[in-house]
Amino acid sequence: MSKSILVLKFGSAAITKANGELNPLVMVEIARQVAQLYTEYHLVIVSSGAVAAGKQYIRDYAGEITQRKAAAAIGNLLLLNKYAQFFSPYDIPVAQSLCERGHFANRDQFLQMKDTFQELWKNGIIPIVNENDVVSSHELKFSDNDELATLIAVGFGADTLMLCTSVGGLLDDKGKVIPSVSQVNDVFQYVRSDKSSVGLGGMTSKLTFAKLATRMGIRTIIFGMNEPDGILRAFKEETGTVFASQENAISARNRWLGSGSLVAGRIIIDTGAGQALQNRKSLLAVGIKTVEGDFEAGEVVEILDVNNALLAVAKARESSVVISQNLKTQNFEVANANDIVLL
Repeated sequence: MSKSILVLKFGSAAITKANGELNPLVMVEIARQVAQLYTEYHLVIVSSGAVAAGKQYIRDYAGEITQRKAAAAIGNLLLLNKYAQFFSPYDIPVAQSLCERGHFANRDQFLQMKDTFQELWKNGIIPIVNENDVVSSHELKFSDNDELATLIAVGFGADTLMLCTSVGGLLDDKGKVIPSVSQVNDVFQYVRSDKSSVGLGGMTSKLTFAKLATRMGIRTIIFGMNEPDGILRAFKEETGTVFASQENAISARNRWLGSGSLVAGRIIIDTGAGQALQNRKSLLAVGIKTVEGDFEAGEVVEILDVNNALLAVAKARESSVVISQNLKTQNFEVANANDIVLL
């Protein structure tokens, strides 16, 4: 594609008022600022707010799962109509894309979704993405829209991922925004309990997915809308917190594998096997300490060290049963190096 991809994520707290109604003042600003990036980038807006906007129409709303689904069914229409209204003065059409976790787990479905987005971009249309709460099962839901935005950014090979937060960036212990971060692991100590009453995520979520995105070569910015030109200035790294991308030549297939697949099991490996993975070697059965979960050949598993630190994800060449039966078998390949993505 001729343009780089920019993914912007706005949570419920960013675009709704305290009573849950959509906040037109913020949404007008989103449209105005995004319109200035429109000619230079292929844009994706991941936007929460459907449940928050629709719950006022559900009698005796108490947040039960069926009530949330009904609220989303109402709110998705309200949300998209507002985006369409506010982008209209800039002659920018928008489209709705309701995603489920399985769309990222199945590579064929993922590629179809990617082709659809490319067709939208070719016609100058911005996709507005949200989770399909109406049908998503509890077990296969995204943890929050920070995850959904990250999966899109990683899977589509975005240049930049921008995550909006009510506090304007990552705050240090004195309450000031940290302007730049080179290693995400070094700043988890600053996480505060900033989860809003209407949102699912918080700063821990944003840092977790910033870590994944930067490892996949994507510049990630946590920013706020509570100041003039919040999007544009954050994009220029004049405000918010910027997480530098790490150099990465990972293939499109392995970006998908490392971010979008549903994990079916876990494999705990010893130090020697961990070093072999770092040297881009295949995973052999003799280096495995424990196999957890019931998975089949071809399914995706997490690979962890003896301290339960996540090292990689991989497509298993054999089922959990067969692997467990061959832990002492020499040269028994559990996952090929080409099917392992280091994290």
